[in-house]
Amino acid sequence: MTTRRNFIKNTALGMTALAVNPSWAASSVRNKAKSANYVSNRPVPASRNFRSAAVEQTISRVKARIKDPKMAWMFENCFPSTLDTTVFYSTKNGRPDTFVITGDINAMWLRDSTAQVWPYMPLMQSDVKLKNLIAGLVNRQTECILIDPYANAFNNEPHPDGEWMSDNTDMKPILHERKWEIDSLCYAVRLSHEYWKKTGETSVFDDDWTKAMNLVIKTFREQQRKEGPGPYQFQRKTERQLDTLNNNGYGNPVNPVGLIVSSFRPSDDASTFGFLVPSNFFAVTSLKQIAEIAEKVTNDMSLVAESNALAEEVSDALQKYAVVQHPKYGKVYAFEVDGYGNAYFMDDANVPSLLAMPYLGTVDLYDKVYQNTRKLVLSEDNPYFFKGKAGEGIGGPHVGYDMVWPMSIIMRAQTSSSDEEIRHCLRMLRDTDADTGFMHETFHKDDPANFSRSWFAWANTLFGELIVELEAKGKLNLINNL
Repeated sequence: MTTRRNFIKNTALGMTALAVNPSWAASSVRNKAKSANYVSNRPVPASRNFRSAAVEQTISRVKARIKDPKMAWMFENCFPSTLDTTVFYSTKNGRPDTFVITGDINAMWLRDSTAQVWPYMPLMQSDVKLKNLIAGLVNRQTECILIDPYANAFNNEPHPDGEWMSDNTDMKPILHERKWEIDSLCYAVRLSHEYWKKTGETSVFDDDWTKAMNLVIKTFREQQRKEGPGPYQFQRKTERQLDTLNNNGYGNPVNPVGLIVSSFRPSDDASTFGFLVPSNFFAVTSLKQIAEIAEKVTNDMSLVAESNALAEEVSDALQKYAVVQHPKYGKVYAFEVDGYGNAYFMDDANVPSLLAMPYLGTVDLYDKVYQNTRKLVLSEDNPYFFKGKAGEGIGGPHVGYDMVWPMSIIMRAQTSSSDEEIRHCLRMLRDTDADTGFMHETFHKDDPANFSRSWFAWANTLFGELIVELEAKGKLNLINNL
C-alpha cells in the first residue's frame, strides 16, 4: 500500500511516481504546458468515479471566462479532481454512504475528505446527486468517530495486515492510522454543520450523530489532561522523529490550563508543545457549531450546555496562553504552547494553520494579532518559510527543507486583501505545476519538477475553490492579467 510517508520517501522527483498512479496521471506529466493546445487531463467520462451536473456547469462557466489558457486548463483539471478520482458512493442500511480517498493513498482522512468536497457544497441545492454524496460522507464520518474518535484515517474495509497495525496504540483493522489530531473531529463537525446550513436538511442528525458529538466533547475533555495524560498513547518504530511520541507515547508534558492537546498536527507530524494553537481555535468554532445544531435541530439542551461551556473555556485559555509577545512582530499567535510559558514561533502549511485561520472562520481576518502573525509566518522569521527561484511559501517538517506546499500559497491568497498579493500567488501556482496541470503536495523552491505526490486531491480541489471564489467576487481580472 502506498502511504503518505513512504510515497514521499521513495519519490525524489514527482515524475518517478507515475508507476504507482493511473494512466490519467501519466498523461498529465507527458502533456507539456508549453504546448499550443491544453488538452484536458481528466479521466475519460466512463472512468470518472462520480459525475455532478452542477460541477460540470461550473467548470464550463468559469473556464470560459479565464483568458489565461494555462490557468483555464489547470482549473478544468483540478476542480473536479476529487469527484473524478477519489469518491466512492453507495448506500448502506438504506442511507447514503460515501468513502473518499486522498488520491495516492487508499484511505480516508476525516480532515482531507471534508476539505476535498468543501468547494462543491454551495452546489448541492441544484444537484440532488451531489447532495446525497455529501450526506453520505457525513454519515460515514459519524460512523468513523463512533469506531474511534482518536483515529485520523480509516480504511473502507478492515485490513488486518495494514501498514500501521504494528503501532503501539489501540489499532483496529478498520483504521488506517491512529494519530490523535484535534482537527480530525473538527472537520467532521464542519462538514455536517455546512451540509445543514446549505440544504436545511436534518436527516444526517440521527442518534448516531448525537452519540458521535458527545464522543467529540468527551475526547476534547480527556485531552485537556486535567486528570492525568488520558487514555491515548502512540508509539511507532520509525526513523522519523515526528512519527512517534516520546514519554511512553504521551508526548511532551503540558500544564492543564484549559487548552486541548493535539498529539499530532494536521500534517500527521507530532506536535512539539502539545497545545496546537490553530487547532484549538478550530475546536472552539466546532463546539459552537455542535451547540447550534443541538439547539436548533436535535433539541438536546444538555449537549448545547456542554458544548458552549467547553468552547468558552478553551477560548479564554487561548487568549491567556496563545497570544505571545514576539521581539519583532509584537503580539502574535504562537503555533504551539505548553501552558508552562514555552511557545513555538512557526507555521506549517497544512490546514488548520495559523495562516489559514480566517479561511476556517476561527479568527477574523482583520484581527490585529492575526495580522501580526500573518506577517511573521510569511517571512523568513518562520523557519518553515522557503523562498527560491521558482516560488515562495510555507512548508513544514513533513517533507522537509526547501519544499513549498502549494496549499500554503492558496491559503495566502485566500487570506489576502491585496489584489497584487493574490495575483502573485496565482502566478506562482500557475508556474510551479511542473507542466502537469495539477497541484502537488510540495515543490522545491528552485525547481518545480522536483515535487511530491502527483495525485493529491485536496490541493487540486482547493485550487479550484480559490478560482471559483475569485469569480464570485468579480476578481477574475487578477487571473486574466498575470
